[in-house]
Amino acid sequence: MTGMMGTDAEAMSKAGSVAGNETKVDCRNIDVYYGDNQAIFDISMDIPARAVTSFIGPSGCGKTTFLRCINRMNDTIDTARVEGEIFMDGEDVNSPKIDPVLLRSRVGMVFQKPNPFPKSIFDNIAYGPRIHGLTASRSELDELVEESLTRAGLWAEVKDRLDQPGTSLSGGQQQRLCIARAIAVHPEVILMDEPCSALDPIATAKIEELIDELRQRFCIVIVTHSMQQAARVSQKTAFFHLGELVEFDDTENIFTNPQDKRTLDYITGRFG
Repeated sequence: MTGMMGTDAEAMSKAGSVAGNETKVDCRNIDVYYGDNQAIFDISMDIPARAVTSFIGPSGCGKTTFLRCINRMNDTIDTARVEGEIFMDGEDVNSPKIDPVLLRSRVGMVFQKPNPFPKSIFDNIAYGPRIHGLTASRSELDELVEESLTRAGLWAEVKDRLDQPGTSLSGGQQQRLCIARAIAVHPEVILMDEPCSALDPIATAKIEELIDELRQRFCIVIVTHSMQQAARVSQKTAFFHLGELVEFDDTENIFTNPQDKRTLDYITGRFG
């Protein structure tokens, strides 16, 4: 196989590898059912700590379902049942001792469509820290809001209008606000479900730059339909098909030397 176009190959080189990076999330033999229908089949995967792991595959292949296992979002679906084990730093996230609300403060999530709260820009960021008691004073809260917005690359654009509604921002700014909101509670893992699908190319580029910066501090897992995006931002890539994990490897290997014919067929456009 000749591989991807030069620009994507360069992007993967820039993205770097995760050699020596410890495992943050250890998934073992995960099966997911919706009622009598099985959606995920016996998936095991080690997700590295300070890196971006992308999930790719055709629509309906189980990417988002598997992503939602990591912070127990499937618990919110009455018919969903998850079997298997998921460990974060060696701790079973499905243990009865684990409070799902606290788990979701450790494992933040950014959704496909920007969903700012119907509150001011400031209160969007301050909401989580207030609930979890992360600050002891207004000045500490102010610092945390500024820090979160700065990390999300948004502070310079909104610092003079923090009292305006989050919904007054552009789509790309709203998505960065949601990322700032997620990191304000000091998570260890950030899940992103198609975070750029509703954005234009310029806003997408800003989000991708942000993801690359955040991976220095966080374990990031991103579901994307864009193979080019996976090549640009991730160090590890998992290819899903019909609820199975077909292949999981360094991103460069997935795109230039896939081991499974189904992976090759997908990334060369033969199906999907």
